[in-house]
Amino acid sequence: MIITHIKTDGFRNLREIDFTPEAGTNIIFGENAQGKTNLMEAVFVSTGEKSFRGAKERDLISFDSDKAEIEVSFRDREREQTVSITLSKNPREKRILLNGVRLKSMSELLGKLLCVVFTPEDLELTKGSPERRRDYLDRCISQIKPLYSGVVTRYEKVLAQRNAVLKNIYLGISTRDELDIWDEQLAKPCAYISMMRCAYVDVLNQSASRLYESISRSREKLQLEYLSTVFNNLRGRNDYKTAMAEEYTELLRSLREEDIRFGFTQAGIHRDDMGVYLDGMPVKDFGSQGQNRSAALCMKLGQARVLHSETGDRPVVLLDDVLSELDKYRREFVIGEFTQSQTFITCCEGERIMGKSVEMKQGRLLS
Repeated sequence: MIITHIKTDGFRNLREIDFTPEAGTNIIFGENAQGKTNLMEAVFVSTGEKSFRGAKERDLISFDSDKAEIEVSFRDREREQTVSITLSKNPREKRILLNGVRLKSMSELLGKLLCVVFTPEDLELTKGSPERRRDYLDRCISQIKPLYSGVVTRYEKVLAQRNAVLKNIYLGISTRDELDIWDEQLAKPCAYISMMRCAYVDVLNQSASRLYESISRSREKLQLEYLSTVFNNLRGRNDYKTAMAEEYTELLRSLREEDIRFGFTQAGIHRDDMGVYLDGMPVKDFGSQGQNRSAALCMKLGQARVLHSETGDRPVVLLDDVLSELDKYRREFVIGEFTQSQTFITCCEGERIMGKSVEMKQGRLLS
């Protein structure tokens, strides 16, 4: 997959960007706070994902502008396509177009333009919160199965409703019987998401473990495992509509009194995690900073490999100021992994490497 053209204006500090990148390596260099990361973010938003910085859409629009415009053209194995997005401070003026056809939501872009982004924060993926690893898994799966994100959204909405009822029961406003409908609506999405996450972690584990074997020179073995708060064994299961859903419903009922007392749902995919182990030991607890970074790096590299294997397209790779965080060996390892992919690398001027180089200054690309 190749991005052939990028245009954006009013996205954060970016002004009149009109960029035709190379099919290989593209270096965006410049001093800090000039807009390099903003350009990576604009491209990533064009995939239908939320900002990798966690920003709300309104915050993506420049302070001195009423709207932000992004247009990204790209070519996959079959054809060339164009994503056009207009973000507005007036929600009614928001526009999302794919090849000139208006879409209802950003999620309809998922699976069209495939990108993998690396940031310095990703190097803390193994040590960060379980929520961060859950979000990571959900993003990975949504790139391959675009409808998956809708199931996650539905689960979150039902969960919020169930938690509200739990609080109301404790306050004497609602009755216990009201939980039955929410338990039923929560069961199938939970079972499906659990099944999909476990299956993805198993595939990711194969790629990431091979990568870690290379980066560690076979000194250690990386293992990834999905840790469910609901199911004892998920491998090979696909009965999410029947037995798995019933199993979760029974668990919710058994925990109902405790849930009421605590005021929230204790078991479910919102409490799950992904275990990351080196030689059988949790890397977040026993690994060095270098081991944690190497494990996180191999997870992200593995994500790109899985995406290529599942879709047939090599994803566009966005390396946002991440190479400066790595030592020479790991930096060369990452660059070597993406020799056949279109890559965008942001860096300071003194860190420039081979590739098409353009300077970013005050939100503009200098020719």
